[in-house]
Amino acid sequence: MKYKHDPDYVDFGFKNVKAKLKTGLVHELFSRVSNQYDLMNDIMSFGLHRCWKNSFVDSLALKPNMKILDLAGGTGDIAIRIASKKAYLNPRVTVCDLTYDMVVQGKNKAINEGVLNINWQIGNAEQLPYADKSFDRVTIAFGLRNVADKSKALAEIARVLKPKGMLFCLEFMSPEGFIKPIYDLYSFQLIPWIGEHIAKDREAYQYLVESIRQFPKPDTLRDIVLEQGFSTCNYEKWASNIVALHQATR
Repeated sequence: MKYKHDPDYVDFGFKNVKAKLKTGLVHELFSRVSNQYDLMNDIMSFGLHRCWKNSFVDSLALKPNMKILDLAGGTGDIAIRIASKKAYLNPRVTVCDLTYDMVVQGKNKAINEGVLNINWQIGNAEQLPYADKSFDRVTIAFGLRNVADKSKALAEIARVLKPKGMLFCLEFMSPEGFIKPIYDLYSFQLIPWIGEHIAKDREAYQYLVESIRQFPKPDTLRDIVLEQGFSTCNYEKWASNIVALHQATR
């Protein structure tokens, strides 16, 4: 089924905003929370995001000397894991993120952990500053929902991937079943409160929980991926259906 969206308006949480404005809003939001971003991830997920990201990196099926683009790489959680845990494979890792302040946090964290071989760049997922067929893997963890035009970004990812290269996308989903009321209560009541008191920015973390509800369900996202030049796309649900991993082959 063809994925349809309004080309002029997109979601920004539960708000509809002009598509051309969302990128700026996302940039401003992540600039505000960048210095508390990692701490908030630990608090909000009770540290579970670390386990998810470790499993994510282990799923990449890396081979020696691969070129990897970590898109929306932010503070470097995925890139640093690849560069350190998979150092024996000599991965050549590039982080591309929209927000300068997030990249600064990532660079500092990498230096503190002794990881000095990551290439850091500022860029927009909808207009990647790379040549066709440049990368063996593209990773994006908890970042795709912040992109204004997801189809355009996925088409760009397909463009920069080598033939048979793979996209790995880890993203939150809205769980169903018995966990849903508990998850909704925690998301809508506690996470904004934590954001207000720790990051001093309730609005940013209200957006976070709303953006998860607005993100396409795994079946729909698979269809969107396949429409943008990928030959296969499969997904699996993790952590009681709180997150989903999509794997797509160019």
